Amino acid sequence: MTSTTQSTPPLEDHQADRDSRHAAIALGTTLPGDTVLYLLLPMFAASFGVSLAEAGLLLAANRLVRIAGYGWVVRFYARHGDRATCLLAVLAAAGCALGYATLSGFWWLLPLRLVWGLCFAALNLVTQALSTALARNSASRSGRSRAFIAAGPVLALPAGALLTQYAGPRAIFHVLAVVALCGLLAAHRLPRGVEALPPPTRRGPRLPNALDSWSFLEGFTLDGLFIIGLSFLGQELLPGGAVLAAGVLLALRYGGEIVLSPLGGRMAERWGAERLLVAMSLLTCVALVGFGCGWLWSCAGAIVVLRALQLPLIAPIVAHRYPGPARVQALAARSVWRDIGAGTGPLVAGLMLPIVSSAWLYGISAALLALAALACGRESRGRAAA
Repeated sequence: MTSTTQSTPPLEDHQADRDSRHAAIALGTTLPGDTVLYLLLPMFAASFGVSLAEAGLLLAANRLVRIAGYGWVVRFYARHGDRATCLLAVLAAAGCALGYATLSGFWWLLPLRLVWGLCFAALNLVTQALSTALARNSASRSGRSRAFIAAGPVLALPAGALLTQYAGPRAIFHVLAVVALCGLLAAHRLPRGVEALPPPTRRGPRLPNALDSWSFLEGFTLDGLFIIGLSFLGQELLPGGAVLAAGVLLALRYGGEIVLSPLGGRMAERWGAERLLVAMSLLTCVALVGFGCGWLWSCAGAIVVLRALQLPLIAPIVAHRYPGPARVQALAARSVWRDIGAGTGPLVAGLMLPIVSSAWLYGISAALLALAALACGRESRGRAAA
């Protein structure tokens, strides 16, 4: 029987599932503007009035702003709660998509990328916080959440590739701005309440732990080098139909999330999220080496599958290590490390791919990711022994 002294009733499974689903839908409707830009900007940089190096910087900018911006987002979230945070982020994201359709030049597009970075930070934080609000079945809930998030990009990427063939690379963003506004319906159904967060701790800089290092390298390789390399290398191997081939493969990446991320969540409930994280990361490293050595499309498909299985793992791992309200700031911290990696990845790819062997670039990155994964396994065993 619930104690009458509690300020709020305990969160039930169906409430947690519903809130997590609505937050994921809000993110899923706004995310296509970003994912389609990742597809088109490297291939059609001149159409957007930028160079390839500037395209890499623009694709990194939304990640880099979140390094500082997650702190602002956490404070806004703590004051205003889930609904207000998501409503504002959805409106701003729709404006960014409209800007991609109408503005050209680095200095016009850069503010849009910075604004989108904060929008994603807000939507991503709310999604992860709500999926882990109830510890029971949080891994499965995170997997289902990833499936809803992926639904938007899986439809938008091939549509964007096809429309680009007939109307150029800008027209699709008019459509995506309207799609983003549909996220207001889901955001409006989120709870109004504000979760009490622990006060921030003031301490000096600390060295990253194994999970921080893994988050950085996973973002660097899979969200940075892999995505840019897919567009750049694919254009060399399949110049006539690169945009369509890359668009379909990126759509399959998100389609894999719809099918495989819930499976990854269930596997984590059964075998443990940290153990599964290490195994999937090592397999991903093997596929990255093959990708860099020239087995582009087959290894890209393997990376897509493995990434989808890994996506729901980090949130329950963090929630297990930092239970209760403390998980919100911990989730933001892991996202910052991932964004540092994902922000530097496109920069490195844009600068190095034209001049450095892809086998060396992806081989070294895969080796570093493997070391970080093994360190996570050792850290997990050490915590269990303690």
